[in-house]
Amino acid sequence: MIFHGLEGSSASHYAEAFADVARTHGWACAVPHFRGCSGEMNLAPRAYHSGDFAEIDWILRRFASQHSGPVVAVGISLGGNALMRWAAELGAEARQVVAGVASVCSPLDLAASGWAISRGFNRQVYTRMFLKTMVPKALRKLEQHPGLFDRDRLLAARDLYDFDNVFTAPVHGFKDADDYWARASAKPHLHKIAIPALVLNALNDPFIPVGSLPKAADVSSHVTLWQPDDGGHVGFPSSPFPGHVRAMPEAVTSFLAAQL
Repeated sequence: MIFHGLEGSSASHYAEAFADVARTHGWACAVPHFRGCSGEMNLAPRAYHSGDFAEIDWILRRFASQHSGPVVAVGISLGGNALMRWAAELGAEARQVVAGVASVCSPLDLAASGWAISRGFNRQVYTRMFLKTMVPKALRKLEQHPGLFDRDRLLAARDLYDFDNVFTAPVHGFKDADDYWARASAKPHLHKIAIPALVLNALNDPFIPVGSLPKAADVSSHVTLWQPDDGGHVGFPSSPFPGHVRAMPEAVTSFLAAQL
């Protein structure tokens, strides 16, 4: 099972790459969409967020109950933080649901990554790209549920901190963006993970400061840290330009296969 990243979907390049690798292994592959990311608006007065381990739990248990055989899960970026937050929350109980988990390029320290993406080139390119889809979705949510949040403050948002402060945090039960980023981050909980887990982060990821990455002392003995020099944010291209993006899914899938 692949949990996509912020504003991702089953059409994201990494989802298609993982699905292709799964096929070569003879595995089934499922890519659930977080609320509002399938092209259809969800009906509830909420959306999705980086620490929504309850949502991850419902999806994984529902999938496992309808599938014969072991289940492994991969979370990309936001999806990986939520997945690791879930694994830590459940501890040994997670073994009843999955055989192993992996996160790829996930912002496990949301505050550090939130500020990184709100600076310089990231702010001018990636922040604008995310807000271009997130703000209209939030406005449609406001049409469904009048009074859910302050429309004028949302329209004034210029980075993810502003957006999370006015929408993500209050709509999902957090005091503000700082409270959300602190409580939703998986890094402080990685020492509680009790199932095989891979945490993969490239050291040149523009969204994730190297100093914020987990170290051996931050994780349990069940967690394997892979921190290659190159790969960017869910890139890991192989061969000369334009290359392909199968190398990372193949490596992650091989790790998970070894846990079965």
